[in-house]
Amino acid sequence: MSFSLTVLGSSSALPTSKRFPSAHVLNVHEHFFLIDCGEGTQIQLRKYKIKFSRINHVFISHMHGDHVFGLPGLFSTFNLLGRKNDLYVYGNIQLKHLINFYLEHFGNDLLYKIHFKPVNNKRQAVIYEDKNITVETLPLKHRVPSAGFLFREKEGERNILKEMIEKYQLSISDIVKIKKGSDHITPEGLVIPNAQLTIPPYKGRSYAYCSDTMFYHRLAERIKGVDLLYHEATFLDKEKKLARLTMHSTALQAATIAREAGAGTLVIGHFSSRYDDITDMLNEARTVFGNTLPAEEGRVYDIPRTRKQNE
Repeated sequence: MSFSLTVLGSSSALPTSKRFPSAHVLNVHEHFFLIDCGEGTQIQLRKYKIKFSRINHVFISHMHGDHVFGLPGLFSTFNLLGRKNDLYVYGNIQLKHLINFYLEHFGNDLLYKIHFKPVNNKRQAVIYEDKNITVETLPLKHRVPSAGFLFREKEGERNILKEMIEKYQLSISDIVKIKKGSDHITPEGLVIPNAQLTIPPYKGRSYAYCSDTMFYHRLAERIKGVDLLYHEATFLDKEKKLARLTMHSTALQAATIAREAGAGTLVIGHFSSRYDDITDMLNEARTVFGNTLPAEEGRVYDIPRTRKQNE
């Protein structure tokens, strides 16, 4: 079962010849979730062969152009491709005005429905859930209302060993109970421990998208133990006064959040156009958090499945 991130854009407000504005796609069991939609997102989707039809949910962190300018074009392309499935767009209430503008001026022949889902940027809350994942908001500190998103894969049931089914002639009812953690009692009254009948389920995986935000420690508390963390790193730490003024973060600050959160892997991005080479930013982050990777467009960051240990 897949759980992987593809970066479509790694630049901050000003695109460069090498970097597009912010956009990520998270693949959860072959269901694709688009996170932010900067200018050129649909071009990147085509370039990296991501199927438009599998995107049914779009999460927008905040109303700055480098995170939303790609939406109108994407809406139109969906229509030209004959989309019929409903599209769900999550974001600050101001985003509704952009969607309504599009619908009023360009959406009179729309073949599908766009459902806007308002996000409260001031509190952490579940805004989406299905059988595989939950999505929570992460309040951020930026010049305009802004929220990141925390994706958590749901943990499955324990896996029963086939040979145990045959050995103890387990019924469907027995199997259901055992997969939920129960021991098995034979007709003779012998108790067979659950750990002998099953193997642990796979751990639920997680991804946190922390877009434009100034550095603040409380964010680390909200994403404790996250497997993959994307945190903006607009500047080098020598520019931390500018970072604070613009309410952004430095590479060193992003790494500090990853360390305090006990993250598995950190990906830094949203690089200022002043940096043609981001090697110094990567090296700076690694002085604090060794497992830091750069956001590279088209790169897939996979989180492999691992089983829980028997308790």
